[in-house]
Amino acid sequence: MTHDIVQSATALPASPVDDRKKRMKAYSTAMSIRMICLILVFFVPGYWKVVFGIGAVVLPYVAVVLANVGAGGSSRPVNPGISQQLAIEQQRQE
Repeated sequence: MTHDIVQSATALPASPVDDRKKRMKAYSTAMSIRMICLILVFFVPGYWKVVFGIGAVVLPYVAVVLANVGAGGSSRPVNPGISQQLAIEQQRQE
């Protein structure tokens, strides 16, 4: 009875296309929030102008940082263990 080490696809990083889509979505979300902050600066009274103004100034930096953070090999390999011998292989050996 031989035991083979099983290969696992769960240890692979995200595909470049999926990674790019995720980063584009994060960038678009942050920039949409920035646009809302920029518009609200003209319509809200008092200290809220300062709060939304700071948001409009800081969010582009945050959006770029989020967009540039890729998968970066953050996944850890999973060791699924040793596979059992298949029933058809057992029949062939008998």
